Amino acid sequence: MSKKKLGIGLIGTGFMGKAHAFAYRSALAAFPDIPTPELRMVADVNAEGAAKAAQQYGFASSTGNWRDIIANPDIDVVSITTPNTFHKEMTLAAIAAGKHVHCEKPLSPTLADSEEMVKAAEAKKVITQVGFNYIKNPMLKLAREMIAAGELGEITGFRGIHAEDYMHDPEGLYTWRLDPVGGPGVVADLGSHIICMARFLLGKITHVNADIETIVKSRPKAVGSKERVPVLVDDIARLMVRFEGGFGGTLEANWVKTGRKMQLAFEVHGSKGSLYFTQERLNELQFYKAGGDGRTAGFTTIEAGPQHPPYGGFIVAAGHQLGFNDLKTIEMAEFLRGIAHGKAEGPDFREAYEIQKVVEAALASSRQAASRVTI
Repeated sequence: MSKKKLGIGLIGTGFMGKAHAFAYRSALAAFPDIPTPELRMVADVNAEGAAKAAQQYGFASSTGNWRDIIANPDIDVVSITTPNTFHKEMTLAAIAAGKHVHCEKPLSPTLADSEEMVKAAEAKKVITQVGFNYIKNPMLKLAREMIAAGELGEITGFRGIHAEDYMHDPEGLYTWRLDPVGGPGVVADLGSHIICMARFLLGKITHVNADIETIVKSRPKAVGSKERVPVLVDDIARLMVRFEGGFGGTLEANWVKTGRKMQLAFEVHGSKGSLYFTQERLNELQFYKAGGDGRTAGFTTIEAGPQHPPYGGFIVAAGHQLGFNDLKTIEMAEFLRGIAHGKAEGPDFREAYEIQKVVEAALASSRQAASRVTI
């Protein structure tokens, strides 16, 4: 692969914007084979905030108008980390300008919008990526390899959950995450992650039977305000699913699960063994092998180490552990490598669209009194 430089433009300076900046800055140190990312411009609706972010994150310039990034000929890659309602407009503008696009999840508020974004990207032949960084964990890649190699035997079931508690307080303010203009609630926000993980490990989900509910019916409009805004999106989504492989499973998305900060977890069961993982202990994978001595049978902890690429690109010793920003760095490195090779390593817009199809099927199933919906 011929080395080259890629100019980076970042739209949005919040939690995910900062994570993208960290990842681009760190990627080359851990992955010397990728093109050099050059941080050229950062945009935010607040020009002063954008200027501050440029100084802090190391961007050459800043702007209060995201279209300046699109118009800049020195920018090859656009990272979009804004609320969902802006994804489509920004993405289509970047694609029309021939720029490669990384967009945070969910890709868009509706399936129709996602399809339009996919078609535009594929027609223009730009490389795309969507922010499902959790599957970049070496432990997840190992789990996928073990399943594909038959180490679990015939798969009999999957149980997955993504639960946090950042919406559990009924006095928490009404935010953009709760505005239905931006799409559904937790089934898209957290649900997309566990759907992505299930597909990554086990392939296509073909049927959904869902129960979706809103727990907190209204929230304060502003700090100190007595006015409350009705909540029209979901707080909990429970999905029974069938996979293309013929087995079933359950998925849960929940942002009111008191006490949980990052319960992104799964169990995969098979005729020869089982795997268990939780993001709360993201450097470990639990493996149970059936048929052993009953006196010593149990789950074995597999600890992440240099033998699980690309862990060694960050740390030379086992047990020292990767973190969230490291997973984001792996994601960005694979994105940049995909641009250099002309082929996305993913998840790309097409995969995000397939995930969105499961989200839409869950919503349709819940509206139809939990009838099963074929995807």
